[in-house]
Formats: sequence, C-alpha cells, structure tokens
Amino acid sequence: MFTGIIEAFGQVASLDPENENLHITINCPFTHELKIDQSVAHNGVCLTVIAIDGSCYTVTAIAETLRKSNLGLLNTNDLVNIERSMVMNGRIDGHLVQGHVDHTAVCKSVKEEGGSWLFTFEYDDYGECITVEKGSICVNGVSLTVVDSGKNHFSVAIIPYTYEHTNFKKITEGSVVNLEFDIIGKYVAKYLQLRS
Repeated sequence: MFTGIIEAFGQVASLDPENENLHITINCPFTHELKIDQSVAHNGVCLTVIAIDGSCYTVTAIAETLRKSNLGLLNTNDLVNIERSMVMNGRIDGHLVQGHVDHTAVCKSVKEEGGSWLFTFEYDDYGECITVEKGSICVNGVSLTVVDSGKNHFSVAIIPYTYEHTNFKKITEGSVVNLEFDIIGKYVAKYLQLRS
C-alpha cells in the first residue's frame, strides 16, 4: 500500500528484456535502504526488488504489467517517480494507493496558469474506471485531486513543488501516463455494473 507521495526520482540505468518480462534497473538515492523482496512503486506500479548492486536495484515487470502501464515505454536515463510502501503507523498525506495500475492515459494538454499547471488526460472508457471532481486519482504514482471530470477525461492542477519533484515536469502533450483510479470508486462502479 502506498500514499501517492513521491519520495525520489529514480533514473533508469538499464532495461533487460527476458521472454515477455522486462528487468528494469534503477539508480535511486535510497537504494542502500532497500532489501530484496521489498515492494516499491515505479510511476505508481508496485514491483518487487529482485537485486541490489551499489546505488542501483532491479525489478521485473511481467507482460500484464507492461500492457497496462507505461513501463514498457521507458528508455535508459528516463526519470521514474519512486515511492516505498507506506509505514502503517505514519501519516497518509496523499490517499490510499495500491500500486495496481488500471491502465494508461494520454496527456491532451498542459496549460501554465500563473505559477501552476493544468494537465488534462484522456483514457479509453472501460466502464469501471471513473473520476469525480474533487476526488482522488493517481497519475504516475502521484496522488492528486481531480479538478474537472468527464466520461473518459479529467484534469489535475499541479503546484510548483509537485512539478519540480516528480516527473510531471517531463510530461507533455502526447505523453503516456499510468492511472490508478480511487479504490472506492472502482468498487462502486463495479457494483453498479453488476446490478444492471
């Protein structure tokens, strides 16, 4: 379980395909604090640490993960939003994030608004994934509040701190991002779908 509050950037050191899997090696400032078998979120995707070597660690994304996330689009030197799993006796500064990405969205626009940025994203309508104004959404692992919401699109406002300390500063029109919708909203949508 995560909070959607990004701890650090990780930089992709290497990408090693093996069959349908992708081994991703990340250079991260807190690698020395990690251990094998630990869960870490990468752009919001929960992956297990399988190896540690100096300032780098390795995780493996399987085919299902690569289909539903933007991890398969990573290149060497790309910046990845990194968050370790939450400590249960600490504050939850974002919202409850599982690290289970639902699917991706495409950035449709970025508007600078006098010191903040309004990002608009569009996603394929899968029926079970919805946003609501003032509700929570997780974009590339970042816990955010929805500014406005449509059937298959939404906008979020990004403050300067978030812009500088996450990979939002690299997101432009056409960028593909990972989405994890609010867990309560997913249960409600599924329940209504099953009742109809």
